[in-house]
Amino acid sequence: MNQAVSFLRKIAWWEAVSYLVLLFVAMPLKYMAGIPVAVKVVGSIHGLLFVVFGLAWLRVLITCGWPLGRAALVFVASLLPFVPFLLDARMEEWAKER
Repeated sequence: MNQAVSFLRKIAWWEAVSYLVLLFVAMPLKYMAGIPVAVKVVGSIHGLLFVVFGLAWLRVLITCGWPLGRAALVFVASLLPFVPFLLDARMEEWAKER
């Protein structure tokens, strides 16, 4: 179960990084430099990482028995820039619970 939370932390980190790259690199390249392919590439990578995050989140919810409120907090955090980084230390504590 520790492995499931550890993987969720890693994929949440990568998903958050891809989200920031999409917002602060790819989008400006598209709208300020006229390079729309940046959003297609980074957006596709981000989308794939989000799907993997969702599956990892579901795995933790099922195998670790996280309370629904905790699971909801982690999911909502994944939708907001920078918040997954703030929640990472707390997730590490939750991984040590069992």
